[in-house]
Amino acid sequence: MSGLLYRIGAAAATRPWRVIGMWLAALVVALGLAAGSGGKPHDDYDAPMTASQHGTDLLRASFPTLAGADARVVVHDPDGTALDAGVLGTVQERLAALPSAMVTGPPQMSRDGDTALFTIHYRQPVADMDAEEALAEIFTAATPATDQGLQVDVGGQVSENLQKVDGQAEAIGVGLALLILLIAFGSIVAAGVPIAVALIGLGIGGSAITLIAAVTNVSSIAPSLASMIGIGVGIDYALLLVTRHVEGLRSGMSVREAAGRANATAGASVVFAGLTVIISLSGLRLVGLNTYVTTAFTTAAVVIAVVLVAVTLVPALCGLADLRVLRRRAHAEMLAARSLARSGAVTAAAGNAAGGAPAAPQRGLTAAWARRIGNRPGPWALAALTILLVLAAPILTMRTWPQDAGSQPVDVTQRRAYDLITAEYGQGANGPLLLAVDLAQVPQESLAGLGTTVAAVPGVAAVAPPAIAPSGTVAVIEVVPTTGPSDAASSDLVTHLRADILPPGVYVTGTTAIFADLSDLLAERLWWVVGFVVGVSILLLTIVFRSPVVALKAAVMNLLSIAAAYGVVTAVFQWGWGTDLLGLPHSVPMSSWLPVLMFTVLFGLSMDYEVFLLSRIREDWLATRDPQGSVVRGLTSTARVITSAALIMIAVFAGFALDPDVTVKMVGVGMAVAVLVDATVIRLVLVPATMALLGRANWWLPRWFDRMLPQVDIHGERFGHHTATDGDSGSGHRGSGGAGGSSGGRDRDDGNGRDGGISANGGAGGRGDGNGGHGGHGGGAVSRGGTGSGKDDGKGGAADREPQAAGGGSAPGRPTADGGGADRGGSPKAGGANRHKRPSGTTMAGSGIPTQVSTDPADQAAKGRELQR
Repeated sequence: MSGLLYRIGAAAATRPWRVIGMWLAALVVALGLAAGSGGKPHDDYDAPMTASQHGTDLLRASFPTLAGADARVVVHDPDGTALDAGVLGTVQERLAALPSAMVTGPPQMSRDGDTALFTIHYRQPVADMDAEEALAEIFTAATPATDQGLQVDVGGQVSENLQKVDGQAEAIGVGLALLILLIAFGSIVAAGVPIAVALIGLGIGGSAITLIAAVTNVSSIAPSLASMIGIGVGIDYALLLVTRHVEGLRSGMSVREAAGRANATAGASVVFAGLTVIISLSGLRLVGLNTYVTTAFTTAAVVIAVVLVAVTLVPALCGLADLRVLRRRAHAEMLAARSLARSGAVTAAAGNAAGGAPAAPQRGLTAAWARRIGNRPGPWALAALTILLVLAAPILTMRTWPQDAGSQPVDVTQRRAYDLITAEYGQGANGPLLLAVDLAQVPQESLAGLGTTVAAVPGVAAVAPPAIAPSGTVAVIEVVPTTGPSDAASSDLVTHLRADILPPGVYVTGTTAIFADLSDLLAERLWWVVGFVVGVSILLLTIVFRSPVVALKAAVMNLLSIAAAYGVVTAVFQWGWGTDLLGLPHSVPMSSWLPVLMFTVLFGLSMDYEVFLLSRIREDWLATRDPQGSVVRGLTSTARVITSAALIMIAVFAGFALDPDVTVKMVGVGMAVAVLVDATVIRLVLVPATMALLGRANWWLPRWFDRMLPQVDIHGERFGHHTATDGDSGSGHRGSGGAGGSSGGRDRDDGNGRDGGISANGGAGGRGDGNGGHGGHGGGAVSRGGTGSGKDDGKGGAADREPQAAGGGSAPGRPTADGGGADRGGSPKAGGANRHKRPSGTTMAGSGIPTQVSTDPADQAAKGRELQR
């Protein structure tokens, strides 16, 4: 895959306008199709495996008026004056004239006569309606009341299924992300690339969601969740690619080469990270609800779009930007170096280009912090675990309930209608229970006694007379609880009626009963989802890092960070610690949809950071076998990019906390907290502490198990460069930059030593330790080629001593025509010398990636800059 990504990146950087034009055309087409043929999201709460669904199906079959959506129109006099019967009669006539609507009798009046409640039933379900159009028709019909100065608000399924999207949350998130990128890159061009990628990917993915909504029901929360994830991962993935591209430019690569290398290394990581998010989202199918199924594949559609845009558009934009992705000083130096290179004023010392080489990986605050953790890992691990458990403690009191009108902002019509009904008719009037009676099992003569029995149950405020279906086979009885729909007492009442009061053949349904069943179902299926996602994650991490210990530890840490996020959301919303700050009038339970959604999404996102960090640690471990030092160097080398990525994620998610929808607020707060915990307590404390405690046991893997696992290279280590400073040691792959070049390092996976660094004095070839291994090439250079110093420890291998072709210097042995040294090898198995020569300018096997940087003017920049100094 790395070879394919290299060719894609190099080609995109060479012909940027073609790629940019292709994606702009795709965006225009997608937006046009969405505008002309797209649909709108609608919630589908049908749950065939619940008790309430059986009662709902029974009523739909026998009471056509109960099969569709409903709307509850509240007319209220703010002055407390009794309403005029003539005005109410006119409003009723106009409401009854609405298309596909039926008003159920005269309005229900409040005790003081200042409020009237109309109930409208539609023939089609809410999923088949245009909620915005239906709501506008209701307000038009109620014009006689509003002309008299009366308050009119609408509750019920029609208004509660209406979603208002203003883009404010997205704008805030993108603005904060742009600020972070400017600080990280110091270049408006480099900062703009991730933003452009995220917006184009989101535009195409969002259009796909709209088109999907035209043919099936899509959850009302799906577009907001997809926007949240699309912006976050889009910017993060592009950030990783741009960072690698900038590193390549600083090390002296041409723009084309840097783009190809970045795509082969960071691009492979992006593809794998996107795959893990999609696999995690697929766990939502285990819930068994259409709402989650559509949320899973719509969000996955956005992630796929973002990944495809990232690995093609980022190299194209970087190729178009040329050196403008660098900071101003580095940009000026590289331009000056290009001018000197073209004039021919380049010397052998020019390979020592300094423009932006990264600092030695063991210096800096992050390295000092990692060493401090490693010196006393036990207390630090215990402190981090204590913090996580304290944050997660509120989860013990967590109660879930689906979103309803009572949790909406006070400035929307459905919330105003909810509050008026509560004040005038009681809390339970917002969520009456419906008893569906199968008259084949319950005699019609016993209906009156059944109503009397139910009315005597504690928690019941009123019971309406039974209504018989035209078929005479089904009856319905409305029961009004004393408590509101989201009150735990209402759910307890449903359970009590089913278990102790009602005879067989009577089914409790209605919105409150449906929501109670959904909450129980989601709480049960959460563990199915957890088992699937955690199991698949452990398997993937074991394959990638060749260590079940690391995989299991990573899964446990992800669970801890998610539990901490659950606890914070419970404290903020259910305990009411942050309701005022978030613009909520009172505390609300955690949305039933939230735990499953947060778990699947966060596990995929946390995998991204875990893979990027642990891959660097493992890479260093393979080269040095230093368990503590590899943690320090791995943490240091990834600190900047992971910190920037985490800050961007937090900014994007926190922006969604301002969304008017309460469930979206909860998702934004929960995900921001989880990413913050993951980037600080987990990555900076718990990971280095536990890895220091386990030492070499981190990388334990039975040989028989190792042979069973496939080989997966998610960061393109086989084709990547290691950006080295003077005397820096490579880590099992090619070095790049630095006066002394870098050693190719050791590779115990495939037995082949890596190539030396590309610098003025090329680095030494790697040491092949596996079966059939051979030493790597010495690093190529403009002035002197490095020498291959491979040592064969495997069977049938051959040590390879060879400088690169381009201006290569001498090496022990007979010189070759291109200035390289002779190839000397010895096979332990054959017991004799083995002479062979590799042609200069070869490519890495199967990848199509050149083994040395091309010598076009862009490559000469590094040499000219050193001369200038």
